[in-house]
Amino acid sequence: MTRPTRGAWPRRAALALPAALLAPLARPAIAQGYPARAIRLMVPWPPGGSADAQLRSLADLAGKLMGQTVLVENRSGARGLLAAQALLQAQPDGYTLAQQHLSVLRHPFMTKARSWDPVEDFTQIIGLTGWLFGVVVRSDSPIRSWADYVAAAKARPGHLTYSTSGIGTSNHIAMEDLCNRLGIQLTHVPFRGSTEGVTALLGSQIDSIADSSAWVPQVEAGQFRLLSVWSPERARRFPDVPTLKELGIDMAVTSPYGLVGPKGMDPGVVRALHDAMKAALMSPENTAVRERWDMPLAYMDTESYRSFTVQRVAYERDMVAKLNLSID
Repeated sequence: MTRPTRGAWPRRAALALPAALLAPLARPAIAQGYPARAIRLMVPWPPGGSADAQLRSLADLAGKLMGQTVLVENRSGARGLLAAQALLQAQPDGYTLAQQHLSVLRHPFMTKARSWDPVEDFTQIIGLTGWLFGVVVRSDSPIRSWADYVAAAKARPGHLTYSTSGIGTSNHIAMEDLCNRLGIQLTHVPFRGSTEGVTALLGSQIDSIADSSAWVPQVEAGQFRLLSVWSPERARRFPDVPTLKELGIDMAVTSPYGLVGPKGMDPGVVRALHDAMKAALMSPENTAVRERWDMPLAYMDTESYRSFTVQRVAYERDMVAKLNLSID
């Protein structure tokens, strides 16, 4: 079948798709007259990472269900906050959406500058998934285990470097928390996204990565060594790698994320988006993408996702104060 021109999906095109694709997806209830044109989904990370892959798959599947293209736009930089900033100026018409991750909830508490209310300035739509985080080093590193990593940090305080996808991200805060708990000092090297950390470690510009699973291909190829994972249980792909809890550290970090739109969206449009995105999320195609990157399912409906956001904002505010984090 010839694919319609990008950005010009007719509503009837969804009916012409192969049954094998549409069979596992229940058609959402479409709000009256919506969508009438392409929808823009902003991803605040560079292309090539796990969230980018998962959201591109989601956008493609949901767009076919709704009869309109969902265009993915990468807006990397500023610690993953550019998409949230753009939503503040967008119309609440359902045609501009963004991934909302925990850094968006945390940011207002890390600066005295005016930013946003992470609950009231956005319309929560759906909770989706999270990340597999871990710490990796090069395979030729003398550090062969988590115990070696901690010992090296204690032997030379501040000498060992690690990358994250930005200052104030969930993995950065988790590493700061780990350092406090273990009594060690590491040097943080922030990048715009996890894939840039992979490039830096391949080039021996840093000592380690503490980030989501962009490092999976290099671990599987024998270029990197995975020292620990931060999930509640061992990753199915890496059954020999211990969790932080198994290493005696009572922590688990998956950093669940979802989709939001501008403040004040029509409830019918929100419902249509939720239903299409949920069907796409639960499809075999998107499930395969999540499994490829070891991303845990964290589905929440609209009401539950808003409740989660309210509760998580309180937690993030307390953690920022506890760790005395600031970007000012």
